[in-house]
Amino acid sequence: MPTEVLITVIVAAVLLAAGFSWLGVRKLAQNHTRSAAAESPHKIHAAAQKVAFIYNPTKNGAAAAKTLLLRSTTLAGWPEPLFLETTAADPGHAMARRALAAKSDVVIVGGGDGTVRAVGQELRHTEVPLAVIPLGTGNLLARNLDLDVNDIAANVQIALFGHQRHIDAGLMEIEDEVAGSVSRQSFMVIAGLGMDAEVMNDTNSKLKESVGWLAYSEAGLRHMAGRRKKVSIALDDQPAQQRKVRSVLFANCGLLPGGIDFVPTALIDDGVLDVVVISPRSAIGWLAMIGKIVLQHRNRLPVIDFYRSKKLVIRTVLPVETQVDGDPSGTATVVRVSVEHKAVLVRVAAPDTPA
Repeated sequence: MPTEVLITVIVAAVLLAAGFSWLGVRKLAQNHTRSAAAESPHKIHAAAQKVAFIYNPTKNGAAAAKTLLLRSTTLAGWPEPLFLETTAADPGHAMARRALAAKSDVVIVGGGDGTVRAVGQELRHTEVPLAVIPLGTGNLLARNLDLDVNDIAANVQIALFGHQRHIDAGLMEIEDEVAGSVSRQSFMVIAGLGMDAEVMNDTNSKLKESVGWLAYSEAGLRHMAGRRKKVSIALDDQPAQQRKVRSVLFANCGLLPGGIDFVPTALIDDGVLDVVVISPRSAIGWLAMIGKIVLQHRNRLPVIDFYRSKKLVIRTVLPVETQVDGDPSGTATVVRVSVEHKAVLVRVAAPDTPA
């Protein structure tokens, strides 16, 4: 499942309804050059590689990617790749563990951000590189790694012969004291709680297949009029602050579709999470927040706050919905979030070379 969280939902709806932001989004798409990563990639030094390809067989482009990988490895004289399909019950966890057990030199993922997240969770701290062939709707990790989400062939070449760099992974512990449940999830892009998670849970899957990430606008509009929730937020070792919020987002990186730079300061390898607290309570508040994000003006608004933190704890009285990289992850009354610095090795394009 893609990870276009709350801001993308609201931006899409307003673009369709108002139109004033269209030019701003187009301008950002044309002028956006900031890399989401700070570390310079390094060249791979391997005469031959054992390749594993974990892919979602329901995604358009999966068969083409499989064919290109087989052709490229054959021409290179490498062993035939290990092909592993995901299932509805498992987006890639068991497949990644099998790839590691097979001593794969690189694990390539063909799918959306949900599949990438599942495989990335298993590859943390292994130094086995993760490569992405984006086949999903949002493909946010691929965008933040400067991959061309529309060029399968180019991404196959990067996956096999590209450069490498380390990126951070977020880690979220989700505890529901009412239900008595506890779980731990990693994320590559953005996790959150509140309205963004409610939207993810309530998006029409058939509409998503038809119009892609714009489908979130329909669910977003239905949830926009909801009430703010009381939460306690403690950043790093600072005293907790009491807030009324619609959403709290934890961003490992900040580029969204449409050229929108949701969190301009976010770097995917800086060892810090960018925390976004969203708290509008009226249509005017929503419009002001959207204008700030789309048009990138620097004036501070009381309806959206940005923080940077290595760890944080959020507590609520009543359970709230949570999400990791766009996948619903259950309800929580306590959420503990931290960052694992440079936990995942990824394949990327060569510096200053278009993906």
